Amino acid sequence: MDPETLPYRPCVGIMLINREGLIWVGNRIQEVDTGSALTWQMPQGGIDEGETAEEAAMRELLEETGTAKARIIGETSDWLTYDLPPHLVGIALKGKYRGQKQKWFAMRFTGEDGDIDIAADDHQEFSEWTWVPVEELVELIVPFKRGVYERIVLELGPLAVPGE
Repeated sequence: MDPETLPYRPCVGIMLINREGLIWVGNRIQEVDTGSALTWQMPQGGIDEGETAEEAAMRELLEETGTAKARIIGETSDWLTYDLPPHLVGIALKGKYRGQKQKWFAMRFTGEDGDIDIAADDHQEFSEWTWVPVEELVELIVPFKRGVYERIVLELGPLAVPGE
């Protein structure tokens, strides 16, 4: 299968920032073998038909973390893309896409840790979660998504500061 013939899946991603300026990451339950032991990532997911990117971001946050206690405080200036590695094309993302085109949002978490419930949705995506400094994000992510995470840290990282 030639990846060049496939489209990018439109998605959103969320950099959830707590009061201490730390970033939420979850240890993703692997449905396909990515070839990497790194399985941590920030919440992300597809945009449903008729949804705005902002609506999709709030829905994905609720589905993946079990909370909607957050407000948008920033977004990437453009859509960011990544390509799947060749061994995942035709397998990952239901086999329909070459990778993802993502709009990322920085959100300030307004709740408490107890408000987060990664098992709240019928399709649980993470086995565990934690808060990490923004400087650690890129090294935690699967290698084929690192370019996107570098851009997210560059653009939204300055918002990862303590605050309400």
